Amino acid sequence: MSKKTNRNTSTRIPRKELINAISDIFNQHPGETYNYRQIAKMLNIDNNSQQQYIRQLLEQLADEEFITEISKGRFKANFPNGNSITGTIDRHGVKTYVIPDDGGEMIFIPERKTNHALLNDKVKVILYARRKGQQQEGEVVEVLQRAQDTFVGTLQVSENFAFLVVDNRIMTSDIFIPRNKLNGGKNGQKAVVKLMEWQPDLKSPVGEVIDVLGDKGNNNTEMHAILAEFGLPYKYPVEEEKAAKQIDDGITPEEIAKRLDMRDITTFTIDPRNAKDFDDALSIRKLDNGIWEIGVHIADVTHYVQPKTIIDREAEKRATSIYLVDRTIPMLPEHLSNGICSLRPNEEKLTFSVVFQIDENADIKSYEIVHTVIKSNRRFTYEEVQEIIESGKGDFAEEILQLNKIAQILRKRRFENGAIAFERTEVQFEIDKNGRPISVYFKEQKESHQLIEEFMLLANQTVATHIGKPAKGKKAKTFVYRVHEVPNPDKLRDFSAFVKKFGYHLKTSGKQTSVSQGINKLLDEVQGKKEQNLIETLAIRSMSKAVYSTNNVGHYGLAFDYYTHFTSPIRRYPDMMVHRLLDRYLANGKSVNAEEWEEYCRHSSDMEQLAAKAERTSIKYKQVEFMSERIGKIYDGVISGITEWGIYVEIIENKCEGMIPIRDLDDDYYIFDEKNYCLTGKRYHKRYRLGDEIKIRVAKANLDKKELDFALADNSRK
Repeated sequence: MSKKTNRNTSTRIPRKELINAISDIFNQHPGETYNYRQIAKMLNIDNNSQQQYIRQLLEQLADEEFITEISKGRFKANFPNGNSITGTIDRHGVKTYVIPDDGGEMIFIPERKTNHALLNDKVKVILYARRKGQQQEGEVVEVLQRAQDTFVGTLQVSENFAFLVVDNRIMTSDIFIPRNKLNGGKNGQKAVVKLMEWQPDLKSPVGEVIDVLGDKGNNNTEMHAILAEFGLPYKYPVEEEKAAKQIDDGITPEEIAKRLDMRDITTFTIDPRNAKDFDDALSIRKLDNGIWEIGVHIADVTHYVQPKTIIDREAEKRATSIYLVDRTIPMLPEHLSNGICSLRPNEEKLTFSVVFQIDENADIKSYEIVHTVIKSNRRFTYEEVQEIIESGKGDFAEEILQLNKIAQILRKRRFENGAIAFERTEVQFEIDKNGRPISVYFKEQKESHQLIEEFMLLANQTVATHIGKPAKGKKAKTFVYRVHEVPNPDKLRDFSAFVKKFGYHLKTSGKQTSVSQGINKLLDEVQGKKEQNLIETLAIRSMSKAVYSTNNVGHYGLAFDYYTHFTSPIRRYPDMMVHRLLDRYLANGKSVNAEEWEEYCRHSSDMEQLAAKAERTSIKYKQVEFMSERIGKIYDGVISGITEWGIYVEIIENKCEGMIPIRDLDDDYYIFDEKNYCLTGKRYHKRYRLGDEIKIRVAKANLDKKELDFALADNSRK
């Protein structure tokens, strides 16, 4: 029911305010008819001139087809046919929308009409009558399914009640917690709270503490809080750990007899220096005919983890290992991931392998996909292999140099075929024993990394082609592919228009290879430039995301028609799925149900995205923590984002990003130009654009919100 308002009837109500008030009356009373006197009375307006103005506005709203004149002077709202829809809540900045399930246009939801619906919730919406030329609006009348019912935050406990101050922006208010639902939580501690109820007329929901994470500011507490925020696990179930320890790690003569025995062939692993789970190894030897035999050996995880066991169910649910800034949360129990399945040196290990015969020109003469047993001779770090590549000296130098030679040919060929060189700089931290970041460094992709990458890509491509492209006359069986669709043409055109502002040209039409090569040329040109990180970031955003699917559409970024993930079953569940399908099909088994396996793929893709978000959030937390000890320091930065609420700046020295709030730009009134990615002063016409270099001062570091605030160090750009 619309509320009457006390108005100074001698003061003319602004047109926009009056139209909104009239619209609300019609939208809140579907089916009712009103004349201008009734509207005026409901708005508590008795001034004759304003009543006549309402009459004019009703006629205007009728012209806009928002209302219809049912009889002389009486109007009724034009509600859409079938005026309720279901959809998903989305938020753009501070505005709320619903994306309809049927794929129609987005519906704007005024903040007071969200009915406590949160981001990604499934909702039922009543559509309002629509003014001509205006966006469709609506009101959430029911939350059908919560996307998230547990939240992480800091407890504020008083004598009679408590609240959880939520860390993320999905929950729009704090959560009320009755004292008897604290479950041991204390003031200032981080906790996980489950929603119990949220009455329509109450601002805050009611919740219950389901886990106390620990004291705010403690490194373990904060990392667990990040995982819990995304609904990801932060501890391994005891029963699964027990089950893993009961697995027999012995290799019997009978098992060896079933496999290709490659224990006497030179084999080694190459991994990061802090790695413990070695899931791939390379072997190499020269055959009598001068051809190189190169084996890509992958931990045979599915030999030990049988389908539908409690370990398998937990791995399927997790779908991936999670790599936060200071730790790994493994998909499998550590007894398996770091022990039985890890291809540690001087230990006999069971593997699933693709063994290639390759000539000096990196042409594959033949290959075999086979279960093997290996014994690694050496565990290398990337740094050790890089030194051998550069110096030509060291353990197994001849083998490593030959592998690198072939890898570089494969790499060159891949880019000639249209692969895209997405190799962004990775920010990493040196961390002390308490988890505090003490320095920032950047991970570089060198030839040692490329060596491993090319042979893993080759194995994955070979396995996918072997199943996805059967012999003539045979039908391909259901398989798990890693797919990457072609870019959205509109996004690519927008990206091309943006880089043009920096003086770069990017072709967006023509053959796939010419477009890809154009992107690679651009990425080469920006190396070392101030706009490098920005353009690399926007280039990635213009692309589709790679996902898992049984529907093979190829991999655009790699320029492969067939591609899968076979090489990391210790840390990715889709690789375990691929191993099982290979076993089934190599034994001439029937094709699996495509719909069922597509659901497995969808879940794995979703979990991969969540894990990536958690990883980025942990990096952001450490960046804020690192900069919190540098308040007041001045740095050179590059504008990395422009919004209506502020300027995002990335510090060149350490890639930490913060924001200069627009309210702090007090030398002028600045207007946001979304199309040209800039802010322009109305009076003095000073302009801030993406890619501009500016000096900033670190003003504030908010660890709770994982936000950095910067201030301009001077009033001019560099």
